[in-house]
Amino acid sequence: MGELVTFASNGETASGYLAKPASGAGKGVIVIQEWWGLNANIKGIADRFAAEGFVALAPDMYHGVVASEPDEAGKLLMALNIARAEQDLKGAVAYLKALTGGPVGTVGFCMGGALALFAACNSNGDVAACIDFYGGHPMVKYNWDGLTAPLLGIWAEHDGFVNPNIPAYEAALKERGKAYEFITYPGTQHAFFNDEHPEPEYNPAAAKDAWEKSLAFYRRHL
Repeated sequence: MGELVTFASNGETASGYLAKPASGAGKGVIVIQEWWGLNANIKGIADRFAAEGFVALAPDMYHGVVASEPDEAGKLLMALNIARAEQDLKGAVAYLKALTGGPVGTVGFCMGGALALFAACNSNGDVAACIDFYGGHPMVKYNWDGLTAPLLGIWAEHDGFVNPNIPAYEAALKERGKAYEFITYPGTQHAFFNDEHPEPEYNPAAAKDAWEKSLAFYRRHL
C-alpha cells in the first residue's frame, strides 16, 4: 500500500514509509518504530492507519538498519543520536504537515512511544494529538512545558521497563494542567500490541481495544 519517501532533516535527508488512504488524502499521523527499526510490523501499522483514512508516515529512525535479535535492538536503541532523532522527527512532522495541510498526530511503540511524546513536546504546535504506547528511552528527556497536544498514554500492567516512570509523567502533566488520559490494560506485558510476538506478550483483546481507542482519539483531536 505504501511507498518509501525522503524528506529534509536540518540540512540533511531522512526517509520513511508513507501510506495513504484510497482517497489519497486525510489527516496525518507519524508512526514511530519500536527498538527493532522500521520493519514490516511498523509498516503494517502505517497501512492500517491508511485503511482507516489517515495519511501515515513512519520515519526510519535507524537510517536503514533493522534488528532481528533483542541484543542488537538494545544496542541500536542505546546508540540512537537523540539530537539527530529530534531533527528527523521535526522533518517528518513538517513533511507530513505540508502534505496533508494541517497539524498531525504522533504515535509510537516502545522506543517509538517515547519519541512520539518527545516529538509532541518539541513541535511548536505542529503536533495536535499524541499517543504513547508503553514508551521508554533512558536518554530521552521531555520538555513538558512545550507540550500543547493532548496525550493518550497506553500502558501494560506488567512492564518493569516503563511503569516506574509513569508517576513522574503524571505529576509533570498535572502540575502544568496538560490534557492527558492514561490507560493501563490489566494482565498485559510490554509490547502487547505487537502481533508478531507470541501470546501471552501479544494480547489480542487489549490490542484491539487500544487500536479502537487510538482511532477515536485521533478522530476527536485531528
